[in-house]
Amino acid sequence: MSLFKKIFSSQKKETLDKGLEKTKTSFFSKLGKAVAGKSKVDDDVLDNLEEVLVSSDVGVDTTLKIIERIEARVARDKYVGTDELNSILRSEIAALLSETNDGDISDIQIPKDKKPYVIMVVGVNGVGKTTTIGKLAHRFKNQGLKVVLGAADTFRAAAIDQLQVWADRVDVPIVKQQMGSDPASVAFDTLSSAVTQDADVVIIDTAGRLHNKVNLMNELTKVKRVMQKVVEDTPHEVLLVLDGSTGQNAFEQAKQFTKATEVTALAITKLDGTAKGGVVIGISDQFKIPVKYIGVGEGIEDLQAFNKYEFVDSFFKI
Repeated sequence: MSLFKKIFSSQKKETLDKGLEKTKTSFFSKLGKAVAGKSKVDDDVLDNLEEVLVSSDVGVDTTLKIIERIEARVARDKYVGTDELNSILRSEIAALLSETNDGDISDIQIPKDKKPYVIMVVGVNGVGKTTTIGKLAHRFKNQGLKVVLGAADTFRAAAIDQLQVWADRVDVPIVKQQMGSDPASVAFDTLSSAVTQDADVVIIDTAGRLHNKVNLMNELTKVKRVMQKVVEDTPHEVLLVLDGSTGQNAFEQAKQFTKATEVTALAITKLDGTAKGGVVIGISDQFKIPVKYIGVGEGIEDLQAFNKYEFVDSFFKI
């Protein structure tokens, strides 16, 4: 179990444990029913386990991978008791997630060789996009970095207002225009301002809707093209924010956005208020895009760098 012998920040880990409480309670309740009256992991238990994983929003494809791994283990070990199922699931899911490149960082940070480091944030309205931006800005500022926000989600006045609230709360500058303005124009002004201010990090809020994938693709392509007139290789990161409490809907949003633009990182929010935290396992496995951040509480510090070892440890902590 050396995967779990990592040094976790106790406060961060406590927040993660608490944030996954509803998911864990729901999962173990279902798992208990799946193995009731059984002492050995057999075909019936595996069928029940498959149902538990799918209903816990792990996703069908990822569930089948996990079941295959456990079947192989049962075939190899000949006898596997149901009392071992928790530890087996824990190790097999950790091993599965270890095949992706994400989830090894222990803190929120940016590369030192890009200045300004430009993050373009996408996601539908209501997923916690603006809150994620505000919390990221707070963390970067606390690291002594100069942060500039850009309100390029111009479709709704509320999006601009909400970002202004976070800019005021965190005390960082914001570049904005009127509702209905060209998002690319806002992005251009934001980068120009950031360069003038010698900023370290720029976070651009954009694309709060997904009603027409072609329009979204054109808009995001234009935003990127215009930003590159100011800083050549931008954006350095395209962060898609997904609401973990929507379960399978988060999968669908991830599919649509990854078709519309080149997403390089994911943030999965609102895990503390839901029993659907298994969605992190499925999304991490299915999309070859790093899950970089998870939201496990409403506090300003409750956006965490996603560490798969910490996550699996909390998920299966009894």
